[in-house]
Amino acid sequence: MNDIKAIDLNAHALSWVGKIHYDFGFLVQKAFRENGLDLSKEQWSVLKRLHVNDGQPQNDLAFITHRDKTSMTRLVNTMESKNLVIRKSDENDNRINRIFLTDYAKEVIQKVQPIMYDLIPAVQESLDEKEIKVLVTALQKIKTKIAEIAEG
Repeated sequence: MNDIKAIDLNAHALSWVGKIHYDFGFLVQKAFRENGLDLSKEQWSVLKRLHVNDGQPQNDLAFITHRDKTSMTRLVNTMESKNLVIRKSDENDNRINRIFLTDYAKEVIQKVQPIMYDLIPAVQESLDEKEIKVLVTALQKIKTKIAEIAEG
């Protein structure tokens, strides 16, 4: 007989993180549709970062949104076609594309922010403050361990 026990993937924390990530993404898409917004959660992620720091290099956006360069290019192309962003060459280095919000994107951000500010607390309302702190602490430990293993 094999002494190695079968791993129940449903019992592992990371599988639950993945499920929650997927389900929350679905919920976000649904909320956008219900509010008449033609926006994906990936596009929202880019808009959110540009709202904090407009004109970021495209490669930096790819890094902070955990995308490869090719998928970031496709995403920016789609966002340009929706009039959400414009791409401009860097003044000092033409090899660098900087991504800027359009006026329309700024309007979209103003519509999306209240949706997200309502959605996140609604999802977390079943947890009390202590449970949220424990959960965040546990997830931070997992993130630290992943970084240690990746470097190791």
